Amino acid sequence: MGTYHFDFSIVAHSLPFLLQGLWMSLWLTVVSGVIGLIAGFLVCLLATSSFPPLRWVAVLYIELFRCTPALIQLIWIFYCVPLLFNIAFDPVPMAILALSLNITAFNAEAYRAAIQAIPSAHMDACTAIGLSSFQRTVYVILPQAVIAAIPVLVTNTIGLLQQTALVAVVGIADLMYQGKTLASQNYRPIETFTAVALIYFCISLPTARLVGYLEKRIRFGAARG
Repeated sequence: MGTYHFDFSIVAHSLPFLLQGLWMSLWLTVVSGVIGLIAGFLVCLLATSSFPPLRWVAVLYIELFRCTPALIQLIWIFYCVPLLFNIAFDPVPMAILALSLNITAFNAEAYRAAIQAIPSAHMDACTAIGLSSFQRTVYVILPQAVIAAIPVLVTNTIGLLQQTALVAVVGIADLMYQGKTLASQNYRPIETFTAVALIYFCISLPTARLVGYLEKRIRFGAARG
């Protein structure tokens, strides 16, 4: 530890400054998370389509975003999309686009695993009573897939909150960016980034506990039939 003397009072006095960044981090998480929940199911349907071209495109998209670093995806979208397509948006919408594309790929996989766990007898029953593909998807597949995928979807959302720290590299004033700014001003990086980590921890831990609770409830409900 050497002769370093910790002083968290400076960070405590700057807590409102960090909370401003936390608000941005939560905003990015909520908006991207909602988009990912909806788009993930749609991409999952494409990935399980009986039409090969649609299935190939969806699977390629899923694997591309699951198998490349999120930081690379963020930087590529920020700097390459405006150059290639001659379009430019404000940084926050661009960050939401990058985070949404990433979480959609992971949620699509969660939905696909949940759909594959649906008993084939349920599909046979849909055919027997004459449900259309749309009715089967909305009334049978979607409810079961969402319930079964909830633990993974919540886990993905926790990961999304942590990934929002990446947007600091493109200058968006999230919690991580505010922490970097504060550390450069007070010359107390250890105390500052410890406080930033604790804030992430205090949000992620209760959410992770909620995941465990939901898993138990789902298993209990499934056991009761």
